[in-house]
Amino acid sequence: MSQEHRRLAAIMFTDMVGYTALGQKSESLSLALVDEQRRLTRPILKRHMGREVKTMGDSFLVEFSSALDAVRCAYEIQRATREFNIPLPEERRIHLRVGIHLGDVVESAGDISGDAVNLASRIEPLAENGGVCLTRQVYDHVQNKFELPLKSVGNKLLKNVASPVEVFRMVMPWSIEKQETHGKLDRNRLAVLPLSNMSSSPEDGYFADGMTEELISSLSRLQGLGVISRTSVMQYKNQTKHASEIGRELGAGTLLEGSVRKAGNRVRIALQLIDANTDNHLWAENYDRNLDDVFAIQTDVASRVSASLKAGGFAGPVHADTDDMEAYTIYLRAMQLSYESTETALKEAVSLLIDVVARDPRFVRARVGLGMSYVRLATQGYAEFTILKDKAEVEARKAISLDPSSADAHAALSATLNFLDEFKESVAEAEKAIQLNPNSPEAYYTLGFNHCTEGRVEESLSYFRKALELDPLSVQKARVLAIALGIMGKSDEARIMLGKMLRIYPDNPTVWLCMAESYIFDKNYAKAQEYIDRGQALNPVEPLLLINQGLVYALNGRPEQARAMLKKLESLQRETPLTYSQIFIYTALGEMDNAFKALNRATETHVWPFHIKTHPLFAELRKDPRFADFCRKMGIPN
Repeated sequence: MSQEHRRLAAIMFTDMVGYTALGQKSESLSLALVDEQRRLTRPILKRHMGREVKTMGDSFLVEFSSALDAVRCAYEIQRATREFNIPLPEERRIHLRVGIHLGDVVESAGDISGDAVNLASRIEPLAENGGVCLTRQVYDHVQNKFELPLKSVGNKLLKNVASPVEVFRMVMPWSIEKQETHGKLDRNRLAVLPLSNMSSSPEDGYFADGMTEELISSLSRLQGLGVISRTSVMQYKNQTKHASEIGRELGAGTLLEGSVRKAGNRVRIALQLIDANTDNHLWAENYDRNLDDVFAIQTDVASRVSASLKAGGFAGPVHADTDDMEAYTIYLRAMQLSYESTETALKEAVSLLIDVVARDPRFVRARVGLGMSYVRLATQGYAEFTILKDKAEVEARKAISLDPSSADAHAALSATLNFLDEFKESVAEAEKAIQLNPNSPEAYYTLGFNHCTEGRVEESLSYFRKALELDPLSVQKARVLAIALGIMGKSDEARIMLGKMLRIYPDNPTVWLCMAESYIFDKNYAKAQEYIDRGQALNPVEPLLLINQGLVYALNGRPEQARAMLKKLESLQRETPLTYSQIFIYTALGEMDNAFKALNRATETHVWPFHIKTHPLFAELRKDPRFADFCRKMGIPN
């Protein structure tokens, strides 16, 4: 006869939402999802010292000796499940509910029974999809110890339970984000959606894109109006999403949309302003003008937007900075290529902009565009950093000399100087750009870099957040914000943000890289490897993915594979990614002499990590006396 043991325990009961219906529809798929759920859940139970009592189809019954362990385990299960679901179609996603109760259990032959088990199974259905519910008994043990809010949902009558039971709901970080997203959108945040090309020639598409950018630039000068940057709005080119959906994704309460038809020297532009909260049209206008009147059109549109939103007085008319309309149209084509940011497109953009500047040496925006194209070539590893000093800085300074009131020119010089390690002047230029145009995401972005470089990572967060607010679909701005959050121990928050990016850009290897980096901060190298694998399936020679692959190998005790990745990066024959990778991978391997050798080279080529003073990977490097010498040489505090 088996012996019974009675004890106090925290009991967790989990259940898959919609499992029965799915089994009737596709038994093979339902069984496959149960297998996925078990593979996902069991390592988490082990980390939190949960004893898996049994599984019942799609459900788990788990026992914990600590209520806090049970609550933390439940949160991690839901977080991991949510992240697992991000890249998957709905039919392949796992949706769980979790219930937790604390009370006496009776163990017999390895199984447990009693009121605690019954209560846990009864409150589990009260949890929402992806949620966790717990009883007052659990709450009393974990309040002020658990990091997330626990909100009472009142007393509940449960089946076969005599008295009402007070139930608490775990408030998930992503549910807070969802509530904020579905609140009323700020009408003074404006997005200019890509204008449709209605010309007979598809080749004129660059002109429609250029006019989109011109309107963004004009409207950015309105006081009290937040204008979403070009990088983010161009993601909606040729899309048919509803205005309210676009507004939510961009956090913009007002949208400007329209079309462009160009024929010879004539241009017809149709525009309408929409309230994204109500889908009401605020105004509409058609412009049928000569090509050289486009600047007057921009002035009129800005005035109308200002009057409609009462955003403040317009900063003044838009002045043409070139009289050569052929140079202007070539400039628009070049900028479209520059924003594409592939190696081929950037090099073609540079070639076109050199021609434009030769035609009109006083064309300020062309010089700014040329300078920023040089910056992109260098920072993406397509050219050595000498191009910054030799060419990018020259163009930015020339643009400022031609027009000291150009916020874009000051922002371009700020970015260039930051990468050249001229931090003090870089900050001054960024602050000047923001003074001239408070909607300059590049200026805030550069200020974030400067603060993080000096070791003030918490202050850098506010600048990175502002840059992403103005450019909410920018992968690069999301990446640096995620890195700063990881340094601050906030990888969960980073992954919520990156999950949105992954849903929008599932084919962009950089987004998979970002998710991998967030798990490296958490030392979860197995999960980081999963995301690296997905990114490399899209681009097997993406330099930053190769660097992080080598880093994971080094941190995971696989030094030979890490060195093999260094060899692979060397085969690319690009000094910039190679030096950068050596700083990371040699540090992770504990080979400080080699790491400092690479770091000393980087001081000459300006390719050292901007977060070297704060990233946990470099903790040992910072203890070495040679690091103080590096800081003195770079002019940053030690």
